[in-house]
Amino acid sequence: MKLLFTLAAFALALGLLIVFHELGHYWMARLCGVKVLRFSIGFGKPLWKRRFVKGGTEWVLAAFPFGGYVKMVDENEGDVAPQDITRAFNRQPVHRRFAIVLAGPVANFLLAILLYWVLFVHGVPGIKPIIGPVPAATPAALAGFKAEETIVNINGEATASWQDVRWILLQHAVQKSVVNIEASNPRGEIAWHKLDLSGLTASDLDGDFMKVIGLSRYQPQVEPVIGQLVAGGPGERGGLKPDDEILAINGERVTHWDDVVQKVRSRPSQILEFEIKRGKQHLSITLTPETVQDNGEKIGRIGAAPKIDRAALQRLLTEERYSFGPALSKSLKKTWEISVFSLKMLGKMLLGEISWKNVSGPITIADYAGQSAQIGWVAYLSFLALISISLGVLNLLPVPLLDGGHLMYYLVEIIKGKPVSEKALQIGQHVGIALLFILMAFAIYNDINRLITG
Repeated sequence: MKLLFTLAAFALALGLLIVFHELGHYWMARLCGVKVLRFSIGFGKPLWKRRFVKGGTEWVLAAFPFGGYVKMVDENEGDVAPQDITRAFNRQPVHRRFAIVLAGPVANFLLAILLYWVLFVHGVPGIKPIIGPVPAATPAALAGFKAEETIVNINGEATASWQDVRWILLQHAVQKSVVNIEASNPRGEIAWHKLDLSGLTASDLDGDFMKVIGLSRYQPQVEPVIGQLVAGGPGERGGLKPDDEILAINGERVTHWDDVVQKVRSRPSQILEFEIKRGKQHLSITLTPETVQDNGEKIGRIGAAPKIDRAALQRLLTEERYSFGPALSKSLKKTWEISVFSLKMLGKMLLGEISWKNVSGPITIADYAGQSAQIGWVAYLSFLALISISLGVLNLLPVPLLDGGHLMYYLVEIIKGKPVSEKALQIGQHVGIALLFILMAFAIYNDINRLITG
């Protein structure tokens, strides 16, 4: 059932992104007076096709769903009827051809702006940027951070939630910057910290870079009481029940839920004896944590979650909500920042400063689609916006076969005053195929590696 849900979420995301991208090409072609023969979602054999107006565009759903295309009247691709010569793509001035090709990626950026606008108007839930314990000798400790401080702004940019903190620090971490951070303690006193991110390595950015920095979310002490159990998990099979209070594990006393987590994680596939209090009874339960992979490390897990004090949790939550105008401004800014950051990351990958492990393929994207959809529609729309931006940025790269490659040819044509030669187009096509093949190979390798290592 989970696999079907993931596939459905991925198919919906992929379909929506492709439709918007191709609609960008289609609408601009129509605006420029170019005749569109076919609008296809997918490649290969048509599974469904319909022409709503005689002599108009043929709308197609094809067998291979990873992509789509808009086929226009073009003398370079076949014979053109005399009455359609003036409506052929190749007969258009270069600025119109440029606009038609550019419209696809622009449509993806517009979709992201629309999605973020909806989210900011509705309200985006988040966690207040309160700092947890700061490990010694980390950059955060050297900068003087203290537990329970709230991060107010980073280099003058306000941080309403922990998500804001992580996003802003990630941008600076990639640049290996030194950032000035304003924080306030529980008494309302202001402190300034200079956080040095220059020592971070490429491998640090591959994993949880916030942990490397020494910053983590504040979490109130949670009592070692079972709240929920995963159906069929080691905890349920071993006899644990909701509301059980864990007193000790292998004879060692536990006072907080973190103690339980630490002892279970450190003993994968080892027999553990739990002393519990159930009502007025004191019981002993034996169970064995299952072994799972976490960032390449084998850890133990029993499939249990703590009983949460909802009032205490609510005090840690926040919501980022704006009226229509400010929400649009915020969505434009976020789309721009993510687009620029994506280009910077790609540039650093090419220079070897960032690992190619960050490239994700269809398996990872499908997994994220399923996970975000399970969390809720807000998380799913955020995922869609992010992927839409990634698709827009990818298509603008100056690689032959991509939209950016065609735009590169048109820029050369504008500068030289004549189209690129047929030989140059053929060479570019071969180079483009090779580059896309290499990129896809990296993405699929990373997907498989993530599946193997967890």
